[in-house]
Amino acid sequence: MTSRQLFIRDLLVLFGLTGWALALPYWGSEFVVSLALTCLMYVALSSSWALFCGTTRYLSLATSAFFGIGAYTCALALEKMPWVQAIALGAGLAMLVALVMGAAVLHLRGTYFAVLTFGMTELIRHAITYFEKSVTGTVGRVLTVVPSRDTIYLTVLGLAVLAVAVSIVVRRTRFGLALAGIGADEQRAQTLGVNTRWVKLAGFVMTAGFAGAVGAAMSVRWTYIDPVTVFNPFIGFQTVLIALIGGALTLWGPLIAAIVFSLLAETLRLSAPQVYMMTLGLLLILSVLYLPGGLASLRWETFRGWWRSTRDWSKLRRYELSGDKARDKQRARERRVV
Repeated sequence: MTSRQLFIRDLLVLFGLTGWALALPYWGSEFVVSLALTCLMYVALSSSWALFCGTTRYLSLATSAFFGIGAYTCALALEKMPWVQAIALGAGLAMLVALVMGAAVLHLRGTYFAVLTFGMTELIRHAITYFEKSVTGTVGRVLTVVPSRDTIYLTVLGLAVLAVAVSIVVRRTRFGLALAGIGADEQRAQTLGVNTRWVKLAGFVMTAGFAGAVGAAMSVRWTYIDPVTVFNPFIGFQTVLIALIGGALTLWGPLIAAIVFSLLAETLRLSAPQVYMMTLGLLLILSVLYLPGGLASLRWETFRGWWRSTRDWSKLRRYELSGDKARDKQRARERRVV
C-alpha cells in the first residue's frame, strides 16, 4: 500500500472506532461507560506519550506530573469558567511546566533523563502538598461543579481521538521524520540540519498538553482530589507500560494495549491487585524478549515462527532425553579413534 492509502486507511479505522465509542453511552451500563472512560484515558495518554517518547526513545516518567497539574487546574478553575476553558487552561499550564522542565533536562538521555523526570514529578507533587497544607490549610479539593457523565465521556473521547489523529498526521510530516531521526541517531540528525533541541522540546510540550487536558477532564470523575490521587506515579508507569507493550513505535499498539490493560485492571485490580501487577511485569518481560515490536507487531508469521521454534525445541529435548544424542556422540568418538 502507498503512503496515501495507509493514511486513508488509518483515518477510516479511527472514524469507525469513534462511531462505535460514540454509541456506547446510549446502550452501555454505568459500569461499561466507566470502563470505557478508563480505556479512553489511557488511549490518549499512551498514544501521545508514544508519539514523542516512543519515536525519540526518550523515556519520560513525567506523565503523572502533567496529569496532576491539569487536574488541579480544572478543580480550581471550574467554578469560575466554562468546562472547555478549564480543560484548555489545564493543558496550557501543563505545557508551560513541560517547557521549563524540558529546557532543563532534554539535553540528557537514557537513565538520567528518566530519573530526572520522575524526580521532578515528585518535586511538583510535594510542592503542591506543602502549599495545600501550609498556605490554604486544606488536604485536597472538593469539586462542587461537576459536568454530566456524557459531557465528561465525550470530552475524554474527543481527546483520545485527537491524540490518535495527531499521531497519524505528525508521523507523516517533517516534524515526525525529525523525531524519528532523533530516535535513530541524534548526532546524525544534527549533522543533517535538524534542530534537535527545539524538535525535542516541541514534542515534549505536545505530550504534556494531552496529559494535562486528560487530567483536567478526569479530575471531575473523582469529585474529590488530593496530590496523592492525581500525582499518582502509577498513572505514569502504566502509561509507559501500555505504550511499550502495545508497541511504542506503532500507531495502533498503544490503543490496543490500553483496551487490554483496562479490561485486565477492572478484572484483577480489586480482587487480586498483586496478580495484576505481576501480569504487567510478565507481559513487559515477554514483550521485550519475544515481541520487541509490541502487540501491534503480531502477525500470522509471528505465530508460525513461534510454532516452528517450539517444535524444534521439543524435538531437541526429545532427542536429548531419549539418549540418542549421547549415543551419537559416543559413536562419533569411536569413529575418530579408529
